Amino acid sequence: MLLFLALNTEPVYSQTDTKSLSRADSLFDSQEYVEAFTLYDSLLQHQQVYTPQMLLKMAYIKEGLRDYTGAMYYLHLFYKKQPSRSVLKKMEELGQAHRLSGYEYNDLQFFKTQFSKYYMRILELLLLAAVVTVTVMFVSWRKGHRFSNTFKVGFVLYLFFILYYINFLDLGDEGIIRNDQVAIMSAPSAGATWLATATQGHKVPITGQQDIWYEIKWKGQTAYVRKHNLLELP
Repeated sequence: MLLFLALNTEPVYSQTDTKSLSRADSLFDSQEYVEAFTLYDSLLQHQQVYTPQMLLKMAYIKEGLRDYTGAMYYLHLFYKKQPSRSVLKKMEELGQAHRLSGYEYNDLQFFKTQFSKYYMRILELLLLAAVVTVTVMFVSWRKGHRFSNTFKVGFVLYLFFILYYINFLDLGDEGIIRNDQVAIMSAPSAGATWLATATQGHKVPITGQQDIWYEIKWKGQTAYVRKHNLLELP
């Protein structure tokens, strides 16, 4: 169900380890999926070389192995590089097929990814506008122009907004439950109230962390899960 995307996507990089990638693709075509995945994973983890097709094939292999955490993780990596509504829809369909929560298709999710993609470009424009404004203000001041208090307050607020944008703006972190029979607790303690037992593949918002625990949102309420049971998404 994922291959239609892989066959219609251009590579991210033009220079790749052609030999290893060709070998992995050959193994994939021969349905030697475990061997193909090993080569793909080496390219991604050790050489930082990949193509969108490779990420989708890795997701396909993980889905076939019933490793839904891995499948969703590689789909997420693909989506972070090439966000599109079709990929969001595909993740939602995969989640529904395997009864996994957290993959509901919505415009907010698409907006968050687009914003992350253009975060640095927006910051550059904000800083450029600030530099141009300061330059114009200095030249005008040298010519004897005086600025109103309203303008001064507005510019100071604009600078504070840039500081907030750089240091505090956060659209939220997410993670995927990576193991089966994972205990969802009401507090960061093994002795806390048990809320649910989750299987791998569910995606949850991460709202904080305490020692060996992640604070998450589980079905609308605050809950906790041990860190080794959750794969944090980049």
